Amino acid sequence: MNTLPPSAAVLVIGNEILSGRTRDANVQFIGTALAGIGIRLREVRVVEDQRQAIIEAVNALRGRYSQVFTTGGIGPTHDDITTDCIAAAFACAVHHHPDAVQRLTAYYGPSEAIEIRLRMARVPLGATLIDNPVSAAPGFSLENVHVLPGVPRILQAMLPNLLARLPGGPPIASHTLTAWVRESDIANELAAVQTHYPGLDLGSYPFMREGRYGTALVIRGADADAVATAAGEVAAFLVGRQVEFAATGQ
Repeated sequence: MNTLPPSAAVLVIGNEILSGRTRDANVQFIGTALAGIGIRLREVRVVEDQRQAIIEAVNALRGRYSQVFTTGGIGPTHDDITTDCIAAAFACAVHHHPDAVQRLTAYYGPSEAIEIRLRMARVPLGATLIDNPVSAAPGFSLENVHVLPGVPRILQAMLPNLLARLPGGPPIASHTLTAWVRESDIANELAAVQTHYPGLDLGSYPFMREGRYGTALVIRGADADAVATAAGEVAAFLVGRQVEFAATGQ
């Protein structure tokens, strides 16, 4: 029996992301939403709109993680090749899904549901549609791979219905202590706390603000009690060092 906690990866597809022309706005949203249902986002990859790169990434990720989410490349234009690449990764054919055709025809009207738009009704055989309440063009799921658009507003509207049907676990608890101290000054204490709680993620993220050095200390894990206890130990050594800090948790 597999007792590993649910895990996920996000595959961001698009030349515009790699070129710097477009800033990704989806990974943080997906990661936060997944944490709420107990699925840890473990990896993010970005690949160009290139067939073999997409196929290889999908096959690598879907065997490694419980769930894989792809973003981008399912629109109506020539460079929207994600659907065909997913089908190739699973060695299956692509067809016009009848329900997807119906949704797009209703959205655009019969006279405007031209073939270029109906490209967005193409999905691999055996795929399940992901509802799109914004612009009708659906995403789809095939086994543990979930294919979503790259437009943030549309992806954010589609994600809740998808996540509602996925198996998860206890929500990921998180506690943050923002301390006015250099991370190198407390590295040994942080390492000791991490050793005590190997099942938690303890991260330190330095910053400079108002001319002062500081470090955000983030404790995350599925065991909310352990997270709270570990955060208490971190707070205790900060107090012992007379470090100014503020704490937030969820």
